[in-house]
Amino acid sequence: MSTLQFTMPSKVEAIEPIMQAIGPVISESLPPDEDAQVDLALREALANAIIHGNREDSRKKVRVFCSARRGTVDLMVRDEGPGFDPSHVADPRKGEGLLSGHGRGVYLMRAMMDHVKYGKNGREVYMRKTAPGS
Repeated sequence: MSTLQFTMPSKVEAIEPIMQAIGPVISESLPPDEDAQVDLALREALANAIIHGNREDSRKKVRVFCSARRGTVDLMVRDEGPGFDPSHVADPRKGEGLLSGHGRGVYLMRAMMDHVKYGKNGREVYMRKTAPGS
């Protein structure tokens, strides 16, 4: 089992170094098609925490936790923003969402991961991916 945790600044350019650190752990734990889904979901969670949660405020941090074992990856991303109600996020497949250039992060996380749960009034997102047959 591998466990990683990071604290990163609220800057979009900080996403790639975190992905470089966590990516190999995800790849070792899941088949290639599954690890690509986790990669996308984690990138979306990090971007949402930085842009929407912390509003790119350099004084605020994003915390990332990854626990991986053969066949399963658990992730948690926490921001220091005001939080939000995920049940009020519009479906990007309907209405104005179809033409919008943003607003797909929550949808993609739910589509890519087996389990997505929010905590701390939307300031934390917990995600799990389990490979078939694990």
